[in-house]
Amino acid sequence: MSNQKTALVTGANKGLGYEIAAGLGSRGYRVVVGSRDRARGDAAVKLLDAAGVDAFAVALDVTSDRSVTDAVGLIESRGGRLDVLVNNAGISGETGPGWVQDPTTLNLDVVRTVVETNVYGAIRVTNAMLPLLRRSASPRIVNISSSVGSVNWQADPDVEVGPIMAVYSPTKSYLNAITVQYARQFAGTGILINAACPGLVATDFTGFRGRPAREAAATAIRLATLPDGGPTGSFFNDDGVIPW
Repeated sequence: MSNQKTALVTGANKGLGYEIAAGLGSRGYRVVVGSRDRARGDAAVKLLDAAGVDAFAVALDVTSDRSVTDAVGLIESRGGRLDVLVNNAGISGETGPGWVQDPTTLNLDVVRTVVETNVYGAIRVTNAMLPLLRRSASPRIVNISSSVGSVNWQADPDVEVGPIMAVYSPTKSYLNAITVQYARQFAGTGILINAACPGLVATDFTGFRGRPAREAAATAIRLATLPDGGPTGSFFNDDGVIPW
């Protein structure tokens, strides 16, 4: 088995996920580009190859048990071990003017769809990939969250947290909470799991408002490459720990 470390990034064919994959690849990781659309994943791999990154694509729909199971099989056939998992895939759901999601008028079908991707998807992928992660000497899991998932900040009138997002924000709070539960379960195993807040990132997800995705990828990359004994069960942005 090769000593080269392997990292899977979901939703890595573009935007923040792509930059996380590129950043890990530049540090010597073999990168698995998870993408719902395999053709888009292959296109991202071509760009990574041109930059000297060892990468391959896998069709991965985080809302599908079959898709995730097939992805595990493909990764196993390409080396049999996974050292890093970055759960980046996510959606915001429908928004009104100014990105507002009014809790009094929520479409529950939209709520279910966003929870299925942002929360259940991360759980589905994490649990499916655990046998491969456990083969690593230093497995790392990073859940891409958001400052809007901080219940403390959302409840503090002195903290600017943007518009009311009654679908997206709670899914990130849920993701944060499940990150803590995983950390408790993994205690003493060497698996480190943390949540990362990239900030507002200029991608199609935000209408290209915010900072460059390459800059925003830094915290996730740092958490994905933590040394043994590093923090686990915490929520970070560029400045340090964010309150849950």
